[in-house]
Amino acid sequence: MKLVLGLGCDRGTTFATIDTAINKALQSVNLSSDDIIQFATIDKKNDEQGLLECAEKYQCPLSFYSAIQLAKVDVPNPSAIVMKYMGTPSVSEAAALLAAEKTKESLVVEKFKMRGTDNKNATVSIVIKQIK
Repeated sequence: MKLVLGLGCDRGTTFATIDTAINKALQSVNLSSDDIIQFATIDKKNDEQGLLECAEKYQCPLSFYSAIQLAKVDVPNPSAIVMKYMGTPSVSEAAALLAAEKTKESLVVEKFKMRGTDNKNATVSIVIKQIK
């Protein structure tokens, strides 16, 4: 199985919070981190240390998309708050779908949201790109 994960987070979210969210989201649908082939997020997060550390840990590319690109993606859980701050109604769901080149029906985890011990939020969305 090949998984694409869309990631979103508050500014300054720690690696530990993002990594815990990734693992809890995977566990919620009995998937393994061994199958992650790509991460994706909004371009405004291209300097977010926690996200960069996750890409390094899992040795996966991290793709970045603009708010304009993400806003064009039909998602099941748009957010007015995300729209207010990021200029798109979705980051994690839309980024996962764009990176995997799939539609919203392909989301196996729509929008797993978790607040970490750092008091920051992380969101994870998972798409199965390929079953093998």
